[in-house]
Amino acid sequence: MSNLLSEADHELVGNAVSAAELKSAGEIVPVVSLRSDGYSDVALVWAAIAAFTAITFLAFFPDFYLGTIAWLTGEWNPEWTPGELFGIAVAVGIIKFVGMWLIQLWKPLKFFLIPGFIKSARVRNRAIGIFKAAAERRTHGRTGIVIYLSMDEHRAEIVADEAIASKVSPEVWGEAMAVMLVEIKQDHVGAGMAAAIGRVGEVLAEHFPRAEDDRNELPDRLIEL
Repeated sequence: MSNLLSEADHELVGNAVSAAELKSAGEIVPVVSLRSDGYSDVALVWAAIAAFTAITFLAFFPDFYLGTIAWLTGEWNPEWTPGELFGIAVAVGIIKFVGMWLIQLWKPLKFFLIPGFIKSARVRNRAIGIFKAAAERRTHGRTGIVIYLSMDEHRAEIVADEAIASKVSPEVWGEAMAVMLVEIKQDHVGAGMAAAIGRVGEVLAEHFPRAEDDRNELPDRLIEL
């Protein structure tokens, strides 16, 4: 366990799941993850862009780099051979590539450089993967639902099984997302998850009221990844 939330938060969320499921046949699976992807491919793209930009700058404004090298080596008006110029271009590209890769090891900058649509897509894909593993077809009435929060991306997703998805449009979950966001902005992650679970429970109770013989099919607890 990555200990993103405290024991009190785990208890709060678990109790919220139990309370919501007392009123409906739904099975709610809350999941919190530090991040949904490593985004190494995005970091590589930015590093490649930095290297290409530097080499392009060298091609159009060679005096800047060549003059700097001449000053560092103490040479006056050196005559550069084609091989030396090629070597300089390669060296500049490598230095810029490695430098850009290294500065992206600082997480705030790395996530700042990741386009929002990529974050949203990766979070959505991770949520679907978690749903397939933790909730899909694991309930008798196909009433499993995952509430997924990805901390570093500041994004959340709700993925529902077939029976729920056939009756509840994705837009309905917007209110659950909204109440979660209010609490999370105040750094109350556990309370935000509990609030979202409560709202999801209300929707499920409306469409899938609990039957007398209903049984608990999935654990009432928060999962940390």
